[in-house]
Amino acid sequence: MKVRAAILAAFLLLWAAPAFSQACSMCYCTVKATSKDGQRAISKGVIVLLLPPLSFMTVGVWAAFRYGKKRDLEQAQATVLNSCLEY
Repeated sequence: MKVRAAILAAFLLLWAAPAFSQACSMCYCTVKATSKDGQRAISKGVIVLLLPPLSFMTVGVWAAFRYGKKRDLEQAQATVLNSCLEY
């Protein structure tokens, strides 16, 4: 299972590699034309715009794992209880 997950992760990273190399030339030229303070402001702006979606995704993945573990525990307890009642 871990090998499958590693292969899937590698495939997804390699599939997205061309997207990483496509920098917006207009954005690049605009940033290079600004002063150092402007470049810093743009960098901070990118980080500020990145944080909310990243936070929401992190909370969503955490909640999904938490729900999955809780569900699995409840199913295991129900299976044990049912097997005890059969005897």
